[in-house]
Amino acid sequence: MLPPMELAIYALLVLGVIVLPGLDMAYVLGSSVVGGRRNGMAAVAGVMAGGAVHVVMTTLGLGVLIKVVPGLYTAVLWLGAAYVAWIGYQMLRAQSLLLPDADVRISQGWLTFKRGAMSCLLNPKAYLFMLAVFPQFMHPERGPIWLQAVEMGLVIVLCQLLVYGALAGAAGGAQAWLASRPHWGRQVARGVGLLLVGMALVTASEGFAKIS
Repeated sequence: MLPPMELAIYALLVLGVIVLPGLDMAYVLGSSVVGGRRNGMAAVAGVMAGGAVHVVMTTLGLGVLIKVVPGLYTAVLWLGAAYVAWIGYQMLRAQSLLLPDADVRISQGWLTFKRGAMSCLLNPKAYLFMLAVFPQFMHPERGPIWLQAVEMGLVIVLCQLLVYGALAGAAGGAQAWLASRPHWGRQVARGVGLLLVGMALVTASEGFAKIS
């Protein structure tokens, strides 16, 4: 287990990274504005699930492969950017912010969750962050490595819940107002779509920079 001081330092480090704007934040924002707080929290849950898988994969050493094979890093970067851009394109085509009935809301929430998890999993920066940070806080003499990884993983998902949950709550509050105003709702949906596409283009440009 991490000593209290090290745990606090690690938590602040993770929190500082999560609050930086990125694909996950843009996706949570878009999902909240389009589908309301419930849909936004589904996106948050998806990102948290993706973060948990990041921890498992990094602990198993799969993150090393992304670091030592630059081409793989770039490929994952582009794949993630393309996926988020596709979601943004779907929002650009949206005609309304309304989710008409309960069945649609449940289906939409599940789809949002899956997309949030996939968006997070296709972010190679997360693997590299944990690959660089985890070894600094893991010490075999303190007990099983997997137990330390669980502790550090919990910090990550809790920080995601804190930051993205607050964002989902704030942005989701505007959904009801926008849903009653179809014209504005369409414009906001398209604006969010442009935001996601823009974030995807910025991410993709990093991949081009690495091969140029």
